[in-house]
Amino acid sequence: MKITKEDKITEVLEKYPATVEVFMRYQLPCLGCFAAHYETLEQGLSVHGIDVEGVVEELNEAAGL
Repeated sequence: MKITKEDKITEVLEKYPATVEVFMRYQLPCLGCFAAHYETLEQGLSVHGIDVEGVVEELNEAAGL
């Protein structure tokens, strides 16, 4: 199944380790952030003013989905 904006950040990082590079590219320290455990991609990316749909596409590419 593809990664969606409704997925929790930590779940994406744990299930698809290759996505770490995408988070790092956008300078998002999600690995060390407590909020990543309960925030969705949409919530986390929106807070930082980042294009949610674009990043979700990049995450799917990185994960090979």
